[in-house]
Amino acid sequence: MTSRHAVALAAAPSWALTSPPPKPPVSGLCKTGVFPENTASLALHERSGFRTVGCRERIGVHHGVWRDVTMIERRSAVTGT
Repeated sequence: MTSRHAVALAAAPSWALTSPPPKPPVSGLCKTGVFPENTASLALHERSGFRTVGCRERIGVHHGVWRDVTMIERRSAVTGT
C-alpha cells in the first residue's frame, strides 16, 4: 500500500471501511414541473397519482422563451404514515 492510499483510508469515516454509507431520509414526496401545453404528460402524471399544486410563472426557458410551468406532486401512501 502506498502512502497515498494510507492517507485516503485514514481520512475515510469508519463506516466506509465496514459497511455501506447511511441512506438519506425518504421524504415520501415526488415533485416535478411540466409545461401547461404538454397535456399528454399532465394526463400521464395524473394517471400515476400526481396532482397539480400550482403554476410557476415564467420560470422555465424553452428555445429562448420564458415559459410558465405547472407544478405537480405525488405523495407516498406509505412514507409518513
